[in-house]
Amino acid sequence: MPHPASARPATRADTPSSRWLALVVLSAAMLMTILDGSIVTVALPAIQQDLAFSSSGLSWTVNAYLIAFGGLLLLAGRLGDLIGRKIMFLAGSVVFTAASLLAGIANSPGLLIGARFLQGIGSAMASAVVLGILVTLFTEPRERAKAIGVFSFTGAAGASIGQVLGGVLTDALSWHWIFFINLPIGAATVALAIWILPNERGIGLGAGADILGAVLVTSGLMLGIYAVVKIEQYGWFAAHTLVVGALSLTLLAAFVVRQATARTPLMPLRIFRSRNVSGANLVQILTLSAMFAFQIIVALYMQKVLGYSALDTGLAMLPAAMAIGGVSLFVSARLNSRFGPRAVLLAGLLLLFGAMRWLTRIPVNANYVSDLLPAMLLIAGGGLVLPALTTLAMSSARADDAGLASGLFNTTQQIGMAIGLAVLSTLAVARTEGLRAIGTNEAVALTAGYRLAFEIASGLLVAAFVVALMLLRRLTPQAVVNETAISDRPGPQTA
Repeated sequence: MPHPASARPATRADTPSSRWLALVVLSAAMLMTILDGSIVTVALPAIQQDLAFSSSGLSWTVNAYLIAFGGLLLLAGRLGDLIGRKIMFLAGSVVFTAASLLAGIANSPGLLIGARFLQGIGSAMASAVVLGILVTLFTEPRERAKAIGVFSFTGAAGASIGQVLGGVLTDALSWHWIFFINLPIGAATVALAIWILPNERGIGLGAGADILGAVLVTSGLMLGIYAVVKIEQYGWFAAHTLVVGALSLTLLAAFVVRQATARTPLMPLRIFRSRNVSGANLVQILTLSAMFAFQIIVALYMQKVLGYSALDTGLAMLPAAMAIGGVSLFVSARLNSRFGPRAVLLAGLLLLFGAMRWLTRIPVNANYVSDLLPAMLLIAGGGLVLPALTTLAMSSARADDAGLASGLFNTTQQIGMAIGLAVLSTLAVARTEGLRAIGTNEAVALTAGYRLAFEIASGLLVAAFVVALMLLRRLTPQAVVNETAISDRPGPQTA
């Protein structure tokens, strides 16, 4: 007989101090995943030289991870609800740690790509259920807001630490150590998680054992992410892009139809009835598509136009990470509790828009303090946006759907970043190549392409602001209390 996800025996995580220790464990797992995503990009030249990768083959050290990670998040989140989120988290952490060891000892391109695919699987399994565990541990609104702020800080810190650490480890030791560093973090995470996380048994596979739905959504998402990451190579309207993209959309459409008709759907469509859940995920796609311009294009500008080294670039990005992290850790929880996450989200989007507009005026010979640092500080709006979006996206999740809501939120993160990669990078390259063709100086052509990317990012943030203003409803602290009380009630076992 299925067990409600909310029905669990008392555990160490039921005391206040233990809940915060559990948050440390969850944050450490996310830090490991985010570090891995940013640390690898810095080491790519060394990996290519050491393992004799071709230029096209080298991209698969990133693509293999992204495809597995993005394609499995939704399925992993739902399976966490069915079999238990703690079990899914532990299994994912073990798979990721073992795959990191395999990647670290890799001596051939094939072995490294295979290990990266396994890392993506492990990351999806662990990451998909983290927010689901978090919102069931922290049900009091103010406590939950603080926990989400700490969790968001981990994300901001991990991305920037990865850029700096990747350069340091690769230069001082070797690229192998960018993977070996995951081993002690992973081992400690697993050991503490076994002891501290609540022992949820899940609602049972019978409540959503939709094998056909699982195949449709996983294959559809994997093909979709593959199509997006290869747009830069093949082009938007190439036969390869159109065929793979159409197949992906067909599979995902078939999945939605299947979920509407299945007796025990993998993803009950009721989750989208909440305007806050649907709206927050849509806003996240638009926002993270724009944030790609800051995370990647700024780094390219520093290295290709200003001549910064990889380490210098990482250090130059630290003020942005500190601004985002400081706001998410010390400010966002208080503002969410006082004004509600919708108002905080809107304010954060305005700050991000200001950062992107500032970057549309970057010169060829930039002064860091006057031309870049103001944008680094305005990007602190991300420390308001991400915690507010997380609160809104998880606010209506029932106890037996928390893993699914968490997996969905993480999936739209990946979709947003993939869209940003495809749209902003390809249009920036097209502008640059057009200027090169008429004899424009290389630095001027590159800068013009990057400026276009920031213009488009500004437009995406305007769209995100409009969607948030029109679709999201105000969620007061009392409303959070009410929705939490509702979401903690076990729902029916069939849709």
